[in-house]
Amino acid sequence: MERPGAPVDTVGDHESAMTRADAFDIRLWLRLLTCSTLIEHDLRGLLNREFGTTLPRFDALAQLERAPSGLTMGALSRQMMVTNGNVTGVVDRLVRDGLATREPSKDDRRACIVTLTEAGRRLFATMTPVHHARVQALLAGLDQSDAKRLYALLALLKVSVGDVAAYPGGARDRELGSQDG
Repeated sequence: MERPGAPVDTVGDHESAMTRADAFDIRLWLRLLTCSTLIEHDLRGLLNREFGTTLPRFDALAQLERAPSGLTMGALSRQMMVTNGNVTGVVDRLVRDGLATREPSKDDRRACIVTLTEAGRRLFATMTPVHHARVQALLAGLDQSDAKRLYALLALLKVSVGDVAAYPGGARDRELGSQDG
């Protein structure tokens, strides 16, 4: 809900130049992008101030914490939704700082398995409550009912986006694909 006169942080405000005359779907997309960017910007600042770390580093620790037996670099890259090159730099620094280990895979000579060290687990356990409290604060403007409704609507959007992304040529490709089966 927009509040008249509410200050707008223009860092990451992708929709500030939009007008009501602009296409609604574009305004909606830019509002989603703005919300995501503002939240990400805030969390980046929090992690830097409180722990001297980065959001990608926190994300890598989170993914590795959920996988006690470790992840291949490729799996970590997919779960973080970043390129292999980006994840390599993050993992290199985690290993250098004693927060993770990287060992050759027993199943695939080409792959390495990354696991958290005990120090990595302790650091993540320290950061998690601070991160979660900030996310709760950022979303506090939504009551529980609205938050659940937004979550359900975003699930529908995620499926829709996934369907369209599966057919890069758009609806025509989707129609042709359904005729093949």
